[in-house]
Amino acid sequence: MTVHTILKMGDPRLNRVAQPVLQFDTPELHQLIVDMQDTMRVADGAGLAAPQIGVDLQVVIFGSGQINPRYPLEEPIAETILINPTITALGDEEQLGWEGCLSVPGMRGEVPRLKHIRYTGFDVYGNVIERTASNFHARVVQHECDHLFGILYPAKVRDFTKFGFVETLFPELFKLETKS
Repeated sequence: MTVHTILKMGDPRLNRVAQPVLQFDTPELHQLIVDMQDTMRVADGAGLAAPQIGVDLQVVIFGSGQINPRYPLEEPIAETILINPTITALGDEEQLGWEGCLSVPGMRGEVPRLKHIRYTGFDVYGNVIERTASNFHARVVQHECDHLFGILYPAKVRDFTKFGFVETLFPELFKLETKS
């Protein structure tokens, strides 16, 4: 099990645009996925993008099929590996929701996201993935894909009265997070 250090906001590597994966089903790509999964599980993340561990490739993982302890009120999302993703809006309806990030630890912000999307990309073998998503699932996909373009969620916060430390904004949630 290899758990990587997750880069924190302010590290310039998080501001880069990631490069597309050109070769699938390689030992290096499989190892990257395993390392990302191990790192995300240890951190109780809802998702993780390769740039967050200093790897400049268009690879994101998200979901676990279980309720995430950092988002206990949200529906579970199937575990997904998504390479070279693209997102298409299914309408222009936005939804405000609270987001956190493993690269911005201890903080949450209310962020507008598209409510309904279609995302496409590839799995580790190069097979096409195409799915539609709504609500929290759509939010997680958009959040992780933003990392591939050097964007962290605080850049999308519109009302900074709704951005701050978890223990201040949500004392009950903070108690849940410190128990795990």
